[in-house]
Amino acid sequence: MAVSTGAYIRLVGVARTYEATRPVEALKDCHLEVLPGEFATVMGPSGSGKSTLLNVIGLLDRPTAGVYWLNDEDTSRLDERARTRLRASALGFVFQAFHLISHRSALENVELGLVHRGVQRRERMARAEAALVAVGLEHRLGALPSTLSGGEQQRVAIARAIAGRPLALLCDEPTGNLDSRATDALMALFHQLNSTGLTVVIVTHNRAVAEGSDRVILVRDGMVTPDRLVGR
Repeated sequence: MAVSTGAYIRLVGVARTYEATRPVEALKDCHLEVLPGEFATVMGPSGSGKSTLLNVIGLLDRPTAGVYWLNDEDTSRLDERARTRLRASALGFVFQAFHLISHRSALENVELGLVHRGVQRRERMARAEAALVAVGLEHRLGALPSTLSGGEQQRVAIARAIAGRPLALLCDEPTGNLDSRATDALMALFHQLNSTGLTVVIVTHNRAVAEGSDRVILVRDGMVTPDRLVGR
């Protein structure tokens, strides 16, 4: 599962406004750079804009102002089809909820994540198995989600994300449903994946998770301020 170069992420003056009863500025004039192969965590109060920032980085939300560069691609110039293609090829996602299909085995859950990418069945099976081996679940390939612990289910979700061979892994509270022991094991796995060159960005409320990263990005009131970037 080697990765040669992780994703380079650069936001310049990015804003995101949602239209509701009144406009809500979720992000305001954000400037941010995440280097290839960096392990960064994002922290801030509830409602500060952390998840919106991750959604913009993940090409799930389009900025209403500013420019977002992913590697050498100015994503503000891409139409929806091109954004979807870039998202599928460059980014992997892990969420607090595992989003596994209950009646499918671990191997099938990972394999299904490759179907929409057009990967042929034989290669899908090989990549799904390799991903599960990479996260330490080679002995649970045929297990249904209901027979797996929370930590194991999150490992299946991570395997599903890395089977797509992304350049960056974007995680929104991935340890939120796990106890401290499972959290520690999962963080060791994230560091192992990061050591291959994979860029890792994790939104978290957990200070222990943040302290293990290369850098902590603090978000408050929709803004990322340079003096709130903390190196390890």
